[in-house]
Amino acid sequence: MKKLIILSLLLVLCVRTIVSQSISSPNGLYSITISGMSYRIDYRGKAIVEKSRLGVDIDNRLFESALAVPRGEFEDWSANLVLKGEERSTVDTTWTPLYGENAAIRNNYNQLVLHYEKGSSGQVGIDQGYDKRKYYAMDIIVRAYDEGIAFRYHFPETSNGLFLHVTGERTQFAMPAGTMAYYEEWAQGPYEYRPLSGNWFESERPLLMKLPNGTYVALLEAAMKDYVRGKFRLASDGVLQVAMYDGADIISPYDTPWRVVMAADRAIDLINHKDMVLNLNSKRSEQDWSWVRPGKAFRSGQLTKEGIFRSIDYCKQFGFDYVELDAGWYGAEGKVASDARRVSATRDFTMPEVCAYARQQGIGVWLYVNQRALYRQLDELLPLYQSWGISGIKMGFVQVGNQQWSNWLHQAVEKCAKYHLMLDIHDEYRPTGLSRTYPHLLTQEGVRGNEEMPDAVHNTILPFTRFLCGPADYTLCYFNNRVKNTKGHQLAMAAVYYSPLQFYFWYDQPFVDRGEAELQFWKDCPTVFDESLALAGEPGEYIVQARRSGKDWFVGCMNNNERRTISVPTDFLSAGRYRVQIYNDAPSLDSRTQVACRTQTIKRGKPITIQLQPNGGAAIKISQ
Repeated sequence: MKKLIILSLLLVLCVRTIVSQSISSPNGLYSITISGMSYRIDYRGKAIVEKSRLGVDIDNRLFESALAVPRGEFEDWSANLVLKGEERSTVDTTWTPLYGENAAIRNNYNQLVLHYEKGSSGQVGIDQGYDKRKYYAMDIIVRAYDEGIAFRYHFPETSNGLFLHVTGERTQFAMPAGTMAYYEEWAQGPYEYRPLSGNWFESERPLLMKLPNGTYVALLEAAMKDYVRGKFRLASDGVLQVAMYDGADIISPYDTPWRVVMAADRAIDLINHKDMVLNLNSKRSEQDWSWVRPGKAFRSGQLTKEGIFRSIDYCKQFGFDYVELDAGWYGAEGKVASDARRVSATRDFTMPEVCAYARQQGIGVWLYVNQRALYRQLDELLPLYQSWGISGIKMGFVQVGNQQWSNWLHQAVEKCAKYHLMLDIHDEYRPTGLSRTYPHLLTQEGVRGNEEMPDAVHNTILPFTRFLCGPADYTLCYFNNRVKNTKGHQLAMAAVYYSPLQFYFWYDQPFVDRGEAELQFWKDCPTVFDESLALAGEPGEYIVQARRSGKDWFVGCMNNNERRTISVPTDFLSAGRYRVQIYNDAPSLDSRTQVACRTQTIKRGKPITIQLQPNGGAAIKISQ
């Protein structure tokens, strides 16, 4: 018996004297070392995040005062945590998404779970049924992937289901001196390339940075469902701090969102590794998801019976899957008096007749509904829309940031699945990978897209920033005269910008095209794929993205405002000969769109040379 007691004491002492814990990715390129409430991340043997803070701020003063906890206990909640033990594991599985950019996704990581408790030895509150040692407990969960490092905080289950008031995170990212960042203050804002110093407010995530040695690093957030949106502010020069929108009230057991760090020598490899965000989310439930159908959509700009029916006819002719009725069909979207349960009395159509006509043409119907109506009427709207035969809802002007609206929004997403309604969430909402859990959440905005008509520099930054965290509804324009870029640039977006629900000809009227030959690319290119590869590019300069559907490859090339010649590699093709259709800008061409169409035959391995115009682009279809 004495030997057992001595052995137990030795084990406890050994755990207490551990200075640091490390874990590496399966390929050994990444490693993270945690010492107390600080950490460091190395990539290829060099620090990409230098020694940085960890921890969570919790203020339970009312609760703790009732238990006579000294004031110092809650001033820095993470300060006295002591490592009590660890668990290590490895996962290597492959899963099949319902749809996506790739038909199969490998989920391979090494995991380290560190168990912490408060260092104080007292057991305040046991008389009331609370064990202070259990109350003051937190785990840090770390996953090391070949694609990056992720960590989160976990509050273990207690017998009394304790409430915790989280006031903030102490999580920091100390970047090497001289690091530059692609700063963006809001989800639909412009980017600014700037150092980690000076006048920062808060930067959106994902946050892309370039280290002095040329390595690219991206900071992301994953699996944010019932917490608070995080951004990044400067704690001091070179040190980024997770900035929570507000406090969060949680009940143990509870997991905070993942903080994700990805690195790459080539910026395009961040794009090729972004499935990591999906891997950090829960798998979808085992139920019938056959009603979830990604596809192409056209917005009916005229909310009259004639205009809507004409849009439906155009969808059938062009090959679109859906027509969408945007803001105004049920009244002024910003007014409480507008009732989304019925078509406005000023309109000359009913929703059942619209759905019936669309169904005859093989077209689905989407409805725009402002959150003001959804918040008041959601439980009435969902069964009603299902009875009409609506395919999906485009949620407009959703509130994002605090815990209340995060909870409301994602509970609404869950409810929509019950009524077989797909979703497109607009405005400031940015994804964190939840479309793996909720595959009927096809897409979302959270992007400065063609509603703002950005320039080509902005457009060539997006694949390396916003699109790292998930699909974006950019609302592709083509003929609208406010577009700043060429037709070739816009055409390529279908392959570059991933969105399972892809809107085309935004702001255009039905039948505006005149059978332009290059629009065949939009007809042929699907919205979901079997394989995706970013082939070349630099943020703000250009991007070459290839995607495979069946045996066909679709390649999009988008350029910034400088003329350049690019060589598109074809080593990714299997052996054989291929027919290549190239749609490229031709400024000297006497045509409405000035896009030239040419066809050539190549063998695998032969590069395709493309001349890209300023603000231009090219679209390529490669068939065996």
